Amino acid sequence: MIIMAIIFVLMGVTLLAGGAWLITLGGSWYYAPAGIALVVTGCLVMRKRTSAQLVYALFLLFSAVWAIWESGLDWWPLAARLGVFLLLAIPLLFPARYGGRGGVFALASVWVVVGLITVSTLFTDVHRIEGQLTTERVIENPDTGNVPEGDWISYGRSNLGQRYSPLDQITPENVGQLELAWQYRTGDRKGPNDVTETTYEATPLKVGNTLYLCTPHNWLVALDADTGKKRWVYDAKVPAESQRQHQTCRGVSYLPPADSTTAVAAAGNSEAQALTPAEALDSKVCDAQLFMPTSDARLIAVDPATGARCSNFAEDGVLDLMHNMPFKQNGYYYATSPPVVANGKIVVAGSVNDNYDINSPSGVIRAYDVKTGELQWNWDSGNPDETAPIGEGETYATSSPNSWSVASADEELGLIYLPMGNRTPDQLGMYRSPAEEKYATSVVALSLETGKPAWVQQFVHHDLWDMDTPAQPSLVDIKTANGVEPGLVVPTKQGDVYVLNRKTGEPIIPITEKPAPKGAIPGDHTAETQPVSGLSFTPPKLTESDMWGASAIDQMICRIQFRSLRYDGRYTPPSEQGTIVYPGNFGVFNWGGIAVDPERQVMFGMPLYMAFTSRLVPKDGGEPTGPMNVGEQGLNENAGAEYSVELKPFMSPVGVPCQQPPWGYVAGADLRSGEIKWKHKNGTIKDMTPLSIPLKLGVPGIGGPIITGGGVAFLGATVDNYLRAYNVTDGEQLWEARLPAGGQATPMTYLNSKGEQMVVIVAGGHGSIGTTIGDYVMAYKLR
Repeated sequence: MIIMAIIFVLMGVTLLAGGAWLITLGGSWYYAPAGIALVVTGCLVMRKRTSAQLVYALFLLFSAVWAIWESGLDWWPLAARLGVFLLLAIPLLFPARYGGRGGVFALASVWVVVGLITVSTLFTDVHRIEGQLTTERVIENPDTGNVPEGDWISYGRSNLGQRYSPLDQITPENVGQLELAWQYRTGDRKGPNDVTETTYEATPLKVGNTLYLCTPHNWLVALDADTGKKRWVYDAKVPAESQRQHQTCRGVSYLPPADSTTAVAAAGNSEAQALTPAEALDSKVCDAQLFMPTSDARLIAVDPATGARCSNFAEDGVLDLMHNMPFKQNGYYYATSPPVVANGKIVVAGSVNDNYDINSPSGVIRAYDVKTGELQWNWDSGNPDETAPIGEGETYATSSPNSWSVASADEELGLIYLPMGNRTPDQLGMYRSPAEEKYATSVVALSLETGKPAWVQQFVHHDLWDMDTPAQPSLVDIKTANGVEPGLVVPTKQGDVYVLNRKTGEPIIPITEKPAPKGAIPGDHTAETQPVSGLSFTPPKLTESDMWGASAIDQMICRIQFRSLRYDGRYTPPSEQGTIVYPGNFGVFNWGGIAVDPERQVMFGMPLYMAFTSRLVPKDGGEPTGPMNVGEQGLNENAGAEYSVELKPFMSPVGVPCQQPPWGYVAGADLRSGEIKWKHKNGTIKDMTPLSIPLKLGVPGIGGPIITGGGVAFLGATVDNYLRAYNVTDGEQLWEARLPAGGQATPMTYLNSKGEQMVVIVAGGHGSIGTTIGDYVMAYKLR
């Protein structure tokens, strides 16, 4: 009796105090009266008064009416608002201990009704969009890249970046028969001194009968595509001190030999490739070449058959990407994404650390001769008109916007398409030149021959929110009222998916400009308007009623935070007060991007909805103290600027998101009309709680999908460790396989030497989202 009374009183006092504070901030009036009701209940329980049940019954009824009014019949919001209160009612149903029977019937009646209503919402999904994508082949024999049907020779299968394979052995009818064919462990695992964001994000290539992939510490691994047996491993021996913000490798790039039939034969000759391990080889003149970028800013070329460095490329197969950089801080510049091999050139971009130093390396994009490594052109958004190779002793522009993700190319048009980031610091715009403002947070088309810009389409004006264009653009021809247009599909962090004419940059699906919030810090400014695509997964503006938590108390605290932070909707400027950034810089879409079906003219994606906060920390003549520059999240110094910046997810005190779920979906859209045809929650809480319950919540993730000619999409990515298959037409999940570690990578598919379709995903986990760490390559085929 005493314990229960104390629980009621303590919870009541907490809600009363917090609720009063919330009222002063202009928030909900529910919590303060609720706190009073709980205190009164506790006092009555202490005195064994029958009226305790009556008071609590009225409180529970009041809470249920308020909860349904605020959130509707939606399980997760109702459970957070009512779950604890329903549990606290149970002891009051036993009058022998807590008073007479007078109020028991009333409380029991309310408890049953409220409980049944709450539980019933488990079986409905108010967020689900039902529908179907067309099954019609809108375009017959579309361009899927110059790739043998059973291969996967670039990050997105080809330089078109479609993440589409025409293989059709696996269908919605038989995908349930997939089983593990083999697995391989690379041996490269996150160490105790690695940065937080040490991640496996690699998509393997498949050429002939060999798979090629890279690991976080830049080992290049060649595997037999039939068995997963190691052919060779090349270790780039990256120094540990080069790791600062990201330690990952998303993939490698492939140059076939002059005779492409020789390439397939050499790559498929397992006996020849198994002769000598790469560790025992030095270098050789290469015909075919593999390229791997490293986290210490090198580009390494090796022989696909043996793993030996290619002596014909750069300095014995190694190109130093720090040449002509204005600043050369260790670990501030590196490449995490595979470069593009096209028209005799290898085009290399790179990542510049966010928010470490206003004087950082350049984000320059450079093209080298693919055989010799000789610089052919350089395009620097800080100096965009000069693309002739830079001279000895000259330097590129300081901290200019970079392109850290994967590019795509149209070799017939002679254009490469680069998703552009921002100039560091992300949240401070006063350091940017007009040229940098023009090209930041955009997609830019450059001439493969000269590096000159053909066109640019910007997606955020004067970006203060780290809304880098994060994903490889997908090239797909779009059937329109004006005939077939060469399309370019670009997903963005803010949730808009832009469908452009890739020859001109003009929109195929309309783009409009909408007014944006104002009120930047002194010395900075905001754009009057921001672009919005006609195909958009952007979420509605957050409200206080969207706040969530594991209980009423931390939900109330989230509401207090919501009212205390600055938030005027999407593109609310950064502030010293602290700003809610929603969608957050984790992105509705990130580097995993989308997959497109060029026949059906449809896309499959994984939109995510996670709010973040940013806070500008004035230095006032001094430097900030405490842990800094330990990754993108936390306090970053911005050396040389007047403000540091603190970035973090918008979380409750118990470590769950303040914003109510779902946080993650799968979705399908028509690329001709821009209509979202279906959208379903994706992923479970199995690996998010100690209880390991596979309850579908719609969870975050990072990674990308693929689509196959059989009408099946494959996706890992989520924070529960699964690879899943979906029906592209309606989004229904068809199959799942438990992974031994986080699958935060994009899968791929190919034919083995027996003509069997395989599906492969790398499962090594992701440090930033806390999934299980491992070093696995998992391959599946039909039994």
